[in-house]
Amino acid sequence: MSKKIDRTGEIGYNNYGTKMVIVQYIDNKKAIIEFQDEYKYKTATSYSCFAKGNVSNPYDKTVFNIGYLGEGEIDKNIYSVWSSMIKRCYTQKQNIKQISYVGCEVCEEWHNFQNFAKWYEENYYKVEGQRMHLDKDILYKNNKIYSPQTCIFVPERINTLFVNCTKSRGEYPVGVTYNKDNDMFHARCRVLEGEKSKTKHIGYYNTSFEAFISYKKFKENYIKRIADEYKEFIPNKLYEAMYKYEIEIDD
Repeated sequence: MSKKIDRTGEIGYNNYGTKMVIVQYIDNKKAIIEFQDEYKYKTATSYSCFAKGNVSNPYDKTVFNIGYLGEGEIDKNIYSVWSSMIKRCYTQKQNIKQISYVGCEVCEEWHNFQNFAKWYEENYYKVEGQRMHLDKDILYKNNKIYSPQTCIFVPERINTLFVNCTKSRGEYPVGVTYNKDNDMFHARCRVLEGEKSKTKHIGYYNTSFEAFISYKKFKENYIKRIADEYKEFIPNKLYEAMYKYEIEIDD
């Protein structure tokens, strides 16, 4: 009768390079392994999977080399929001397409999907007929960090109010274009009517600054009007942030 092999203590590395050790070897079909990182996660696997490195560690940074799943259930809808958030911040391709994400980051707490999922379940709400967006810079203007303190869910219709077309407007202030036909500066603003948007003519002015001031007044009042329209459906802190929001000339 052959002697039973005991592989307890054998060391290996999974496909993400994380060190693991067999802490209990039962047979070639079942072994208990422990990952040698700060979390010391234990799991059962076959010796074949151990030898090939095919053992999943929920603390490996498998999502864009930043995010990890942690221990717990994975809701596919929440995962989609979480992974998209990380992608926006940590992929160069995304930053080239949307320069507003350059320099953005996700707080360390939210690198763990489970932490984000808990916050999501406590803060998500619905507005009938609206897709909900995760926003980081309405509560705190020009904020670059996704975190529990800075983020809020926002109806799509509200979120579009705060999108600036920096690349397309050129050298002039936000809300201002130059009209060469009359040699004046045109102030105008995108406004929403139901599911559609249109450009609202505000006026023509002799200087770009005058045009901006007119745009600023119109846009801030318009944001307040939309805030009032949604007041009973959105969190109070979002409503208050919209009422306090100021348009700056370098937005």
